[in-house]
Amino acid sequence: MTREILWCLILSFALSFVLCAAAIPVLKRLGTGQNILRYVKEHKNKSGTPTMGGIAFVFAACAVSLAACGVRDKPFLVAVAVGLAYLLVGFLDDLLKKRRGDNLGLRPYQKIFFQFGVAVLASVYCCLNGLTVLYFPFTRATFDIGWGMLPLGVLVCIATVNSVNLTDGLDGLAGSVSGVFFLVFGALLPMQGGDRELSVLSFCLAGSLAAYLVFNTHRASVFMGDTGSLSLGGFAACVALFSGNALLIPIVGAMFVLSSISVILQVIYYKKTGRRIFLMAPIHHHFQEKGYAEGKIVYAYAVITAVAGVAVLLPFA
Repeated sequence: MTREILWCLILSFALSFVLCAAAIPVLKRLGTGQNILRYVKEHKNKSGTPTMGGIAFVFAACAVSLAACGVRDKPFLVAVAVGLAYLLVGFLDDLLKKRRGDNLGLRPYQKIFFQFGVAVLASVYCCLNGLTVLYFPFTRATFDIGWGMLPLGVLVCIATVNSVNLTDGLDGLAGSVSGVFFLVFGALLPMQGGDRELSVLSFCLAGSLAAYLVFNTHRASVFMGDTGSLSLGGFAACVALFSGNALLIPIVGAMFVLSSISVILQVIYYKKTGRRIFLMAPIHHHFQEKGYAEGKIVYAYAVITAVAGVAVLLPFA
């Protein structure tokens, strides 16, 4: 298993690196430059950076994991299908943004309709195939929630997908946090005696993201776009749900949760008082407005995710 994991990491990194390097000039020629929001003044020099780079690292991770795992394991195949479905939603969103020359993309009701539909299908799959057991965080104890997985699964999918999407606001932020997240889950599943194929998929995603970060750390040469961030959220939700570790997402993915909570609090407080809690939301923009460099914020987010991951792994060590 160790040798297989190392090969998956190496191959997914290598393929992602090649695809990302090849995709950048192609995306530039296709005119996929990112439209930067005017009120994010720190990002004005990033306007025109090609986006939709998520296609490259997602394809690399899927190709290597499929080569390693084949098509026999259903949870693995459904996880890949869900990740690609969310990639398609993100791709349509990015495409519409570019065609309109703004940051609107899909209308909110359209985006949530697609997200909800995929989430329901993934959750029903869990219920029909007995993937309804949950681990208590930091323990080996489990409990079965039966069809309670249907509402929980929908909530987990939609919340995770949008939280990862909101975290994608600084060079390397979503990529680094997601990379650590998948490393943790890739290591955790064998310790629990869980699905080998989901572990391989996690390591492949981590490897492909590591290569993508070569081109995405400050100053980025390419952005993942909603194409990448929505897909990563879909993969993260499925790996956790199908392995019984949905309750670990708010712990290992604490920085994703922080992004969502900061936006929710900002909106509610502003509507009630006309004032803001944060200088800007999501909260990583608040830190940027306070004068912290992008690299420091990204480093802090990744380290916090790694510490939370180690804490989750300790009971199984």
